[in-house]
Amino acid sequence: MITLGVILLVLGLLLQIPILTTVGGVLLVVGLVLIVLGRAGTKVGGRSHWF
Repeated sequence: MITLGVILLVLGLLLQIPILTTVGGVLLVVGLVLIVLGRAGTKVGGRSHWF
């Protein structure tokens, strides 16, 4: 999710397409929040382990 967010963010900035920049930024932030919650030991989406 973070990788896709970064790719869309860069493409949006290079191609001057605001919707790509917005979607990329949102995916990047959501991915980072999920990583922080997972590292803190908090259950994400009702699951304590991701395989």
